[in-house]
Amino acid sequence: MLRTGEQYVEGIRERRHAKIYVMGKRVTDVTTNLFLKPSVLAFKATFDAAFQEDTRDLARAFSPFINEEVNRFVHIHQGPQDLVAKVKLLRRLSHKTGTCFQRCVGWDALNTLYIVTGKMAERGDGVYRERFLKYLEHVQRRDLALAGAMTDVKGVRTLRPSEQPNPDAYVRVVEERDDGIVVSGAKANITGVAAVDEVVVLPTRAMTEQDAAYAVSFAVPLDTPGVVVVVGRQINDARRMEGGDIDGVPYMAHHEGLIIFNNVFVPWDRVFMYKDWRWTGPLVEIFASFHRQGYGGCKSGLGDVIIGATYELAKTIGVDNKPNVADKLAEMVFLNESMYSAGLAASWEGSKLLKEGGWWVNPMYANVTKHLVARFPYEISKLAHDIAGGIVGTAPSEFDLKNEEIKNLLEKYLQGVPEIPAEERLRLVRLLENVSVSVGFLIESVHGAGSPAAQKIMFNRLYDYEKAGEIAKALSRIKVTVKWPKAPEPRRPSESEKL
Repeated sequence: MLRTGEQYVEGIRERRHAKIYVMGKRVTDVTTNLFLKPSVLAFKATFDAAFQEDTRDLARAFSPFINEEVNRFVHIHQGPQDLVAKVKLLRRLSHKTGTCFQRCVGWDALNTLYIVTGKMAERGDGVYRERFLKYLEHVQRRDLALAGAMTDVKGVRTLRPSEQPNPDAYVRVVEERDDGIVVSGAKANITGVAAVDEVVVLPTRAMTEQDAAYAVSFAVPLDTPGVVVVVGRQINDARRMEGGDIDGVPYMAHHEGLIIFNNVFVPWDRVFMYKDWRWTGPLVEIFASFHRQGYGGCKSGLGDVIIGATYELAKTIGVDNKPNVADKLAEMVFLNESMYSAGLAASWEGSKLLKEGGWWVNPMYANVTKHLVARFPYEISKLAHDIAGGIVGTAPSEFDLKNEEIKNLLEKYLQGVPEIPAEERLRLVRLLENVSVSVGFLIESVHGAGSPAAQKIMFNRLYDYEKAGEIAKALSRIKVTVKWPKAPEPRRPSESEKL
């Protein structure tokens, strides 16, 4: 099934059980709430994409699980072409929303569980595989909007889950029943969580046997008794509620929230891992690489928005053809295309982890992608601010420009070249401000999908220093026997590839 954007919106309108809070007040209809409506619109764009001419081919894929077309955001990758299409789709949707459109984490969770439960089945434990495939069919036939919930609140960072003074610092099973489990705990920084149909929960780290109660993965509808969502604040978020049409552009936004599982019941058919602590490490590795690969698409798409706004602002003040401006724009393009290129490399170099399918990205290139993303957006934003000028942080409000008492004065003094009106300049300034200093382009680029230290850990695990040393010794004419593998890259297999 392919839902339209309007069908998605109608599907999340009513919440009978889940308690959702925004700025201290309970929200019953997220589709009309002034704070959350921009997030709903960004989510809606992922559904609309399947019906729009320029994105239809990218946003649709044939599912062998239900034998019909599905929205790509609920698709299981069938080869490198699907992984490439993911990156391209994310770039294009960033152009249409100007923000994070929030559906990627749930998508990556589906593909991760497809591989992990498949690996479990290959080792003889097929119960989770059977459950997951039934759940996948449920999701694809209904074209559900999913939130992926991985990051626990973590408590004391130096302690394992089972060692925490607050036992709910990591989501855990507190009761086993004949018909399911009861879970308690919270997941933090969950993208788009108030605007989804269901939540797919994954463990956030590798576990030990002592952490078995925390080694759990499951899915529940958001509107489940015991679920509480507290939506976090972001930079310039109040502009969404001011009733204007300039200061809050692009008027699509994303949100992050804390989701609390207050003794939530989960039936067994929605439990995809429980007490299987040995699988938590591979699961985290597989998910992280999927999510890091995708950042090459969405962040380069936001980079395009920033480059475009910067270029147009340079026109408004007559400096678009100056050599120093051209040099800075070229640097922005280089940084942006580097992120995108790495994401594509991670996709084209993907491989199968299962005997039948289970396509995964190249983990080295996926981590390179994310490490570039953790650095380059800040450089892109700095160059944009350099070209656009201090007005990015000091511009008058649109309501000043609309005030008849001072309108003529502001039009006179905000205007640069005569042929471009002051309002157009203000619109571009606001777009640049709201995107270039946003959580989605800056803070999320550092911490989303793992902070830079996590990628460096993976570099050290994956890069074969011994092989590189043999190469260096051979060229130095130091007596050494080099065993030349077929692959030219000095790389060790990841833990997931060893399974």
